[in-house]
Amino acid sequence: MQDYRVTILLYHTLFLVDVVRQKVGVVLKLDSIIGGNAWRGMDLLIFNSWHWWTHQGKSQPWDYMQEGSKLYKDMNRLIAFYKGMTTWARWVNRNVNPAKTKVFFLGISPTHYEGKDWKNPSKDCKGETLPVFGSKYPTGLPPAALVVNKVLSRIKKPVYLLDVTTLSQLRKDAHPSLYSSKHKGKDCSHWCLPGLPDTWNQLLYAAL
Repeated sequence: MQDYRVTILLYHTLFLVDVVRQKVGVVLKLDSIIGGNAWRGMDLLIFNSWHWWTHQGKSQPWDYMQEGSKLYKDMNRLIAFYKGMTTWARWVNRNVNPAKTKVFFLGISPTHYEGKDWKNPSKDCKGETLPVFGSKYPTGLPPAALVVNKVLSRIKKPVYLLDVTTLSQLRKDAHPSLYSSKHKGKDCSHWCLPGLPDTWNQLLYAAL
């Protein structure tokens, strides 16, 4: 019997592009992806991003953004995300051999802080026990998902979009705010386990 061995590597990188410490402080380099060297030669690559791009203040792990030689104290986060995703797409085009490596991108994981998004302005996800009924989310896709779609439409190498965004938008009831005593305040951006992420895994298994 042939021995099949699988090596799994979890490479924790919040932004896909590089975050480095320089004299001015911690810098998010929108056009640099040296960290991608760790991904070379893998049989399967599964990427996702966006969650941390929206963080500000003390929860933001960088002091400046940089593109080329120019430093920015901040910029529109969707623009920054687009620049970072474009750098990632360039890396995939240059470094992935489709005969060796399959590439997946997990779609945008949405939040449910604004009840107006599901036509209930006085609410957030706290206390929600039912999903949004139907197959369409009232406000449509979040802007970050449109950024991902735009970047993937221009990439030359095959990348499979594991599109869980609308599915997850409908699950306003699946956040830990109602079920967990460990989270202080409202947590309408993370998900309960077991729960919705198990469905993401089932979809990935089916795609594989």
